[in-house]
Amino acid sequence: MTERSKSPREIASFEAPIVFVIDDDESMRRALTNLFESVGLRVETFGSGSEFLRRNLPDVPSCIVLDIRLPGMSGLEFQTLLEKAAIHVPIVFMTGHGDIPMTVKAMKAGAADFLAKPFRQQVMLEAVTAAIDRDRMRRKDEKIVSNLRERFETLTPREREILACVSAGLMNKQIAADLGIAEITVKLHRTHLTKKMGTRSLAELLRAAEMLRVHRAKP
Repeated sequence: MTERSKSPREIASFEAPIVFVIDDDESMRRALTNLFESVGLRVETFGSGSEFLRRNLPDVPSCIVLDIRLPGMSGLEFQTLLEKAAIHVPIVFMTGHGDIPMTVKAMKAGAADFLAKPFRQQVMLEAVTAAIDRDRMRRKDEKIVSNLRERFETLTPREREILACVSAGLMNKQIAADLGIAEITVKLHRTHLTKKMGTRSLAELLRAAEMLRVHRAKP
């Protein structure tokens, strides 16, 4: 028997944003699940950070709603661990015992928001919506950079040199003098690299170089 293909509704559900709730309080997990599902969000709950780390994360916009005080590994320690593992899912912290230093530390480490319990449902929904939007933009930028990186890899070493010079604001004549080649050769290389990078203007080319962090080596 062949596997049934997914319906458009099932595909949309599978690709929908997801909120990961991490809290050792079962009643809080249940309340947040009801809240988020009431506005059409998918929800997965965990009793600890360690439990969450065993989950293979889906490639969809998401955020983590995290209690800062957890048994074993604290919320702040969990945040640090995610950063070291290059997991950049935005975190909305919540706590019933928060203080200013704790809030500052969490925000400096990249937290999307920090809510003190008890919080209004609308405040939580707004925080989660903003965090998911932030993750959606991050994913979009990462896909753009990945595509640009693939295009950059097709450039010849000379074309990469010239791209770096262009990104530094050098004119064709200056690039030619800097590299010891004819100005017409620089123009030809610029035409080729612009086409390979898929850019249609100097502004787009400079933006691509900036996103790839292409910089001219200091003489």
